[in-house]
Amino acid sequence: MEERIEELEVKIKELLDDKKYHQIRELLIDLNEADIAEIIETIEIKEDVVRVFRLLPKDSAADVFSYIPVEYEQMIIESLTMREIGQIMNDLYSDDAVDMLEEMPANVVKKVLAATDKETRRDINNLLKYPEDSAGSIMTVEFVDLRAYMSVMDAIERIRKTGVDKETINICYVTDVQKHLLGIVTLREIILADAKESIKDLMNENIITVHTLDDQEEVAKQFQKYDFAAMPVVDNENRLVGIITVDDVMDILEEEATEDIEMMAAITPTDQPYMKTSVFETYRKRIPWLLLLMISASITGKIIQGFEAALSTCVILTAFIPMLMDTGGNCGSQASVSVIRALSLDEVEFKELPQIIWKEMQVSILVGATLSLANFGKILLIDRTSILVAFVVCMTLFVTVVVAKLVGCTLPILASKIGFDPAVMASPFITTIVDALSLIVYFNVAGIFLGL
Repeated sequence: MEERIEELEVKIKELLDDKKYHQIRELLIDLNEADIAEIIETIEIKEDVVRVFRLLPKDSAADVFSYIPVEYEQMIIESLTMREIGQIMNDLYSDDAVDMLEEMPANVVKKVLAATDKETRRDINNLLKYPEDSAGSIMTVEFVDLRAYMSVMDAIERIRKTGVDKETINICYVTDVQKHLLGIVTLREIILADAKESIKDLMNENIITVHTLDDQEEVAKQFQKYDFAAMPVVDNENRLVGIITVDDVMDILEEEATEDIEMMAAITPTDQPYMKTSVFETYRKRIPWLLLLMISASITGKIIQGFEAALSTCVILTAFIPMLMDTGGNCGSQASVSVIRALSLDEVEFKELPQIIWKEMQVSILVGATLSLANFGKILLIDRTSILVAFVVCMTLFVTVVVAKLVGCTLPILASKIGFDPAVMASPFITTIVDALSLIVYFNVAGIFLGL
């Protein structure tokens, strides 16, 4: 499929050069909307982007629009008439419209809202009021609602009349006149039931819901737990105000995973694709953390300076400093990443910190003993130092591994408890702390056993 898309990209660019627009339209008609959006992204000339978009059938233009990057959306919006903008916005699902407007400049947003009809504008404005990254900000208001007193035949008729504009009709929501959520019923249950049977008898009253102000990451966890395709969103009075569908959750999971990866690598999170981010923007996201880590790493330099006299007495000790620091950092990173993942999946809580520490303590003893024994043999056979020096290095290595594991498992949980993102306490910070601790342990052990 990817090869076919690449061939179409080349073909469409050739047809654009030859101004054979009818052939372009014929090529696009049978393509999936996501594939059309991918092709549009490869077109570099603004006029050609707008021209190709205008060639799309009206019933698929809004779907294609929801897939293209925001800069292309803005490019198209600025080139369309008010009538054309209104057509697109009225056909877009409300959550997709809100996602687009949140990224647009104020003047473009004003133009778009002016082109939409009153009902669409009201829905968009209501969704824009919810906090960013909340359930309310990602929900859609296009859902099928039924009444408990309806018969199956009445419900099917309502689905036929209203379902064409809804994001999903697979799950229908039963509400009263005040929009209070009473139950849910699937399309499968409706179709298989007797035509005269009541919706009240079919609906499931044991409903899992999320609140409009719930964090989007918590919403994603609920989807993972219950394997839902859609989930109702309610307000403080249990009134149904929208639904969240699984396609939105997929975007949330990607966004949250990307954010955690960037935080763990000491990069300020960004929502822009790598190739779309400018050099200066990339620099701006990275440099604050690098400066902070560079300054904090100078602590290890001060520690080494404090033991300069001891090192001059036994120079061979200097050769093992990188190994001790790297091993400690690696051990700390392993523990922190495991705990951060467990926290993100709600597998552990703060109250379980003692059990986590005990588990990591046992692991660190086994790991530390294995590494120390292997290193002891390597120092004697390859480095050919004295047994006492080998003992000092391996004793330090053992203690460093234990300390690193404890620091690595503790800091993310403490960070989560006080409200910070646990991912902040990943590799860079753990490594810096463990480096300093390993040097302190190293020189003190050397002082005790080597009399430095």
